[in-house]
Amino acid sequence: MLRDVAQKHSANSVSTALVELPAHPEDAWIDVIQKMDQVYADLVHSQTQLETKNAMLEEAQAFIDSVLSAMTDVLIVCDVDGRIQRVNKALETTTGKSNDSLMGCLLSDLFESTTFDPIEKFRKKVKLKQHLADCEVDLKCVGGPGAPLAMNCTPRYDHKGRLVGIVLVGRPVGELRRAYQELDEAHRRLTQTQQQLIVSEKMAALGRLVAGVAHELNNPISFVFGNMHALKRYGAAITEYLSACDRHVEVAELKELREKLRIDHVMRDITPLVEGTLEGAERVSDIVQDLRRFSSNQEEPLEPFDVGRLVRTAADWVVKAERLKPAIELDVPEKLEIVGRRGVIHQIIVNLVQNAVDVLAGKVDGKIWIAARVEAHALVIEVADNGTGIGEEHFDKIFEPFFTTKAIGQGTGLGLYVSYGMALKQGGNLTAANNLHGGATFTLTVPVDERIHK
Repeated sequence: MLRDVAQKHSANSVSTALVELPAHPEDAWIDVIQKMDQVYADLVHSQTQLETKNAMLEEAQAFIDSVLSAMTDVLIVCDVDGRIQRVNKALETTTGKSNDSLMGCLLSDLFESTTFDPIEKFRKKVKLKQHLADCEVDLKCVGGPGAPLAMNCTPRYDHKGRLVGIVLVGRPVGELRRAYQELDEAHRRLTQTQQQLIVSEKMAALGRLVAGVAHELNNPISFVFGNMHALKRYGAAITEYLSACDRHVEVAELKELREKLRIDHVMRDITPLVEGTLEGAERVSDIVQDLRRFSSNQEEPLEPFDVGRLVRTAADWVVKAERLKPAIELDVPEKLEIVGRRGVIHQIIVNLVQNAVDVLAGKVDGKIWIAARVEAHALVIEVADNGTGIGEEHFDKIFEPFFTTKAIGQGTGLGLYVSYGMALKQGGNLTAANNLHGGATFTLTVPVDERIHK
């Protein structure tokens, strides 16, 4: 029975095999050849793709190599154990070692023993999730002193986000120092130029104020001259009377001479006359000191001064030099003394008042309001006018150097710029705003060390 089943199965198998074979042997070979052609075509296509990818990789590698070679900063790539995996040409040039001799070396072997351990330092930074930036190290060099570098260290991760190494980039400190020196020199020249602009604006403003200052000086000087002539007459009368006393003139004659020379009047008038003369001389001295502070380029010390007197002096200097004088209204406490830099505040007020006067030029009913007060340990001075105000398009330019709406030759465009800079230098500010009913208001705020009394 088993033999029958086996024979039957064998017969079925042969029958199936005969069915699967092609009718002609040539067809089988054709199928095989077609399959071989398809496999070969796939191999050719894969080979082409492989060559394309390889060319792209070679191009990318060449590009990376060219970038690394062009870098002037030192580049070091190492694994997490600190073994060097890649460097650039700048490191080879700096250390005097070849790329082959550096591969596989410990990172710590590149640095002088006097500097930090970059691996340990980096690990500490990684724990804190920080980078190591601008740390100065000394790189070992063959046959020469160490090269100082400002080193930056950052972690390197693989595509799965695992830490696999360190990337270090170092710039020669000499270049940084040279860059800092150039920056410092540029800042010095800028500061010097700013100071020259301030002095230039002071001189220009002083030229505009000469007539007003001359008028300010003329009053006390005339007063002093008048008093000195009177004192000269009084001195001659007293000398004549004393000479008569020395000659032992008769009492009656001496009394008559005393009345003739008005000695009693001289005695009553001489003290007020001297005091008035001293007051006039002091006024001249104060004006001269104000002029010196105004034109000086030196940093003046902090000193107590009366804000009211300073504001009046600054306004008078400007207004008295004008042919058409605007009205001045002051809102300043009778006694407002502070500690600050008088000359700086004086110049800013002069510039602000001059700006208001220029705006009001030709306006018959021109008026300037000046208010001063102390708020929260800061001196606040407002200078307002009833002019045309500030155009909206000019608000962001009014404190720029050389910006002016005046005709060419009628303004330097430095007054507000210099005033703004001086206010900032004192730790204060200068702002501008249009008034509700026309005109503009400039507000100066300067911190003061102490408010003596108000």
